[in-house]
Amino acid sequence: MTSLAELECAIATSPSAIVAFSGGVDSSLVAAASARVLRDRAIAVTAVSPALATGELDGARSVAAAVGIAHRTITTDELARAGYRRNGKDRCYHCKTELYDRLADVAREEGYAAVFSGANVDDLGDWRPGLKAAAEHGVRHPLVEAGFTKADVREHAAALAIPSADKPAMPCLASRIPYGTEVDPDVLAQIDRAERALHELGFRDLRVRHLGERARIEVAAGELAAALGAEPRVLAAVGSAGYERAELSREPLVSGSFHGLRTLPVVATT
Repeated sequence: MTSLAELECAIATSPSAIVAFSGGVDSSLVAAASARVLRDRAIAVTAVSPALATGELDGARSVAAAVGIAHRTITTDELARAGYRRNGKDRCYHCKTELYDRLADVAREEGYAAVFSGANVDDLGDWRPGLKAAAEHGVRHPLVEAGFTKADVREHAAALAIPSADKPAMPCLASRIPYGTEVDPDVLAQIDRAERALHELGFRDLRVRHLGERARIEVAAGELAAALGAEPRVLAAVGSAGYERAELSREPLVSGSFHGLRTLPVVATT
């Protein structure tokens, strides 16, 4: 059984820290605990780039204010890195290298002793090239140090009334592009428009997978029946983002399962 005290003890071993802060539940719990322990010696930093979905920055700002941690943004330029644009299976390594390079600069210039991530124990068993980048930069993972799983994170976040306690995972927009297809800013913007259109229909947890002129829409299990019941509107919404064809998966969203998906019949948008 994990406890908040264990997390706070892990954080307290550093005199000051930058929290790599997306506003998702994991980094939000680390930020909240850091604010409790380190007070004004902790800061949450959100990276802004074309791969950040619309609304995520506003959400991060709101959570930071709610948990009482100072917040700022930095601009990252992962698209300038050939390894990131190439979009191999190590894409996240190049993305996180860019992020941690920038955070290391802030830490060095302003005297922060550590950089914290929101990685939890469950992440260790997954394909996470970003953890290699973290190790190369000496980034600490307080949730891992305290033995927190994702379920533990959500439980403690809810107990602290953190606004993102039940927030669905929102990986960067590049994760919607198949490995081997170059990451392009125009494609990222198109994916963002399509997902924003679906959010405006009331759906929270979804992905629009970019397959060239075609889009594949995946919706979480709790919302799938509603999406299927509104399929013409769902397809039209994605079509409004510039996709010539779209399909709505009959299977619920499973985060991280994009590659190797079965092909479903394509339904043209009108």
